[in-house]
Amino acid sequence: MAHHLNISWDTVKDIQKEYLLKNFRQPDLTQLSQISIDEINIGKKHRYLTIVLDLQSGAVVFIGNSKGSDSLNPFWESLKKANIKIKAVATDMSKAYIQTVRENLPNTIHVFDHFHIIKLFNEKLTKLRQQLYHEKTSYHHSQALQGLKWILLKNPENLCFALFQVRISRMSHFLISIFLTVHYLPYYQYS
Repeated sequence: MAHHLNISWDTVKDIQKEYLLKNFRQPDLTQLSQISIDEINIGKKHRYLTIVLDLQSGAVVFIGNSKGSDSLNPFWESLKKANIKIKAVATDMSKAYIQTVRENLPNTIHVFDHFHIIKLFNEKLTKLRQQLYHEKTSYHHSQALQGLKWILLKNPENLCFALFQVRISRMSHFLISIFLTVHYLPYYQYS
């Protein structure tokens, strides 16, 4: 843009900054009912920003200058001043976010984001598989465990049914119950 218009990059940056400040300085909070709170790392020196998103529009409604609950204090104050009633909040499983949401939005539905739930689930599943593998009592148990994680994480539509049947036939009743519980749990979480 600067080269095309034969102006300096600083001028382009100043024009963009002025436009953004004019049009996006104060986000409209009146329709805000569902938010997501997370932090992002900017740069290499562990500098963080806390971002609050409107989950319905996708708009950024607040940026805090660090991570943690203290960075959200100006946001909570602006919600109180505008008398905004938040219905739902999504965060990661940070103790700081859990505490600040409980304190500032006590009657709001608080959910944890999908990424962190799946990450925690995968860690627990790996730990369980490793524990079961070390406790295995037969060759069939070890064979069943070798393919268990792959079967659980694979999209059901992409499973080769013959391989699936062979793996299932090797599993004990205990492993089958784990498989059924874990594999179909995501289908029931929103019903």
